[in-house]
Amino acid sequence: MGVHKKIEDPEILWQHFLDYQDKVKEKPILVHDFVGKDGDSVNRKKEKPLTFVGFQNYLDDMGVISDVTDYFENKEGRYGLFVRICSRIKRTIAEDQITGGMVGIYNTSITQRLNGLVDKSEVAVKTEQPLFPDAPAKPPAEEDEDDFM
Repeated sequence: MGVHKKIEDPEILWQHFLDYQDKVKEKPILVHDFVGKDGDSVNRKKEKPLTFVGFQNYLDDMGVISDVTDYFENKEGRYGLFVRICSRIKRTIAEDQITGGMVGIYNTSITQRLNGLVDKSEVAVKTEQPLFPDAPAKPPAEEDEDDFM
């Protein structure tokens, strides 16, 4: 006897994601700011990013399922039909975050970290071989104060 799934069909999961996406994009975050020479108080609308955590919370808030992790991890191979949709959801979230970061809508460093993107720089350490490796290191000569008068 198979285990009953809260979400029976991958297309239903995809539709839930599209509903989540619409909800997020329709309601921007209001950020309090001060503008102009007089520092006038304004609320600026900022687009919300799509997040996996946000999608999970949406599903829980809507009473669909409290934890969708098994679907995305294909726990015990029971969610094979959902692999393609789960992959598409992850890619769509990543695309939104990366694109938003690239055009300055979202914080770029957070976007990079969330999506495993790093700016790698190569650091080369160069050590010099002494000309006479067996010679003892000679301390610098001390100058006598009388030499300057």
